[in-house]
Amino acid sequence: MDTKAFKRSLNSSANYHRKGFGHDAEVSGQMQTEYQSHLIQQIRENNYTLQRGDVTIRLAEAFGFCWGVERAVAMAYETRQHFPTERIWITNEIIHNPSVNQRLREMNVSFIPVEQGSKDFSSIEQGDVVILPAFGASVQEMQLLNDKGCTIVDTTCPWVSKVWNTVEKHKKTQHTSIIHGKYNHEETIATSSFAATYLIVLNMAEAQYVCDYILHGGDRHEFMAKFSRACSAGFDPDRDLERVGIANQTTMLKGETEQIGKLFEHTMMKKYGPNKLNDHFLSFNTICDATQERQDAMLTLVDEPLDLMVVIGGFNSSNTTHLQEIAIDRSIPSYHIDSAERIMGNCIEHKPLHQGLEIQENWLPEGKIVVGVTSGASTPDRVVAQVIEKILELRPTVATVS
Repeated sequence: MDTKAFKRSLNSSANYHRKGFGHDAEVSGQMQTEYQSHLIQQIRENNYTLQRGDVTIRLAEAFGFCWGVERAVAMAYETRQHFPTERIWITNEIIHNPSVNQRLREMNVSFIPVEQGSKDFSSIEQGDVVILPAFGASVQEMQLLNDKGCTIVDTTCPWVSKVWNTVEKHKKTQHTSIIHGKYNHEETIATSSFAATYLIVLNMAEAQYVCDYILHGGDRHEFMAKFSRACSAGFDPDRDLERVGIANQTTMLKGETEQIGKLFEHTMMKKYGPNKLNDHFLSFNTICDATQERQDAMLTLVDEPLDLMVVIGGFNSSNTTHLQEIAIDRSIPSYHIDSAERIMGNCIEHKPLHQGLEIQENWLPEGKIVVGVTSGASTPDRVVAQVIEKILELRPTVATVS
């Protein structure tokens, strides 16, 4: 499939929309009411610090809603206003935040059902309005919706679209796209659908395995077993790793993406020589500014003396998980929660890294404490404020902040 030609055709269709519908002012006011917080604004103005009694809250200087997420949610709100009577669907969660997705359900926006791990589009009919989320959608999904005669509202983050353009460049020069990401994440699924030949690596360990294979060869069957769900159909490591280009899931750790890029660059230089590097290796900067800013702010925050860290965001949010990893790397006790409801007295229901939910008792130490707080790019300020208020409520000498 000529994905570039299809996207060009889709862009010219009257049923395809990548911008809002002129309800900016009304939607902006609605979102400010539902998602902003006076408390968070006060903390920002006070050098990102709040002190109440023995509790000091230190807020990361970049956190919460990024521009791409805010744009996607605003477009979803505008879509409901512009199509007040039509059936509206979303192909996935608009963003990885439970409160925002629940709000859309309350606005009578439906989510494509998933049956046995696959989306079921059978209920979608001609004339229905379908929203593509901030993470994007695969080319195959877009084509299916276009063929059904749906009105498509595409809220894909421009940073994600930038990665798609990168893998299109890889395809044009017959380079295999090495995608740093999670093979089952919707953004990476969408990105890989634009590639001709691709291989998805989760981390430096997998990247090193691939580079060792490039330099020294290895067990092809072992290789294919390891990446069976993370490569294009018909992938052959002995053929498809001679020319590679780097791309990434925008929510991955910036530093790790950069390290993976350098590793492949050095590998191809070692194998083919510096004079032929450009024939065998391509790299474009596809690291999302917002992801980078939140990770940089987190790195600054964990350099301060903190007793514990609270990371707020959807449990399936990749960028939130990577913020938690930074605290863990510094051996700071960290708690990943998705809402203030996870705090129940001095018990907290949280998600340890790569594990299921568990309850921790007596999680908040006695005496003077400094609590670091940050949130993923899909988390509204109001949710962050509710968590901070809940923490302050645990100290009986402190009045609730509102």
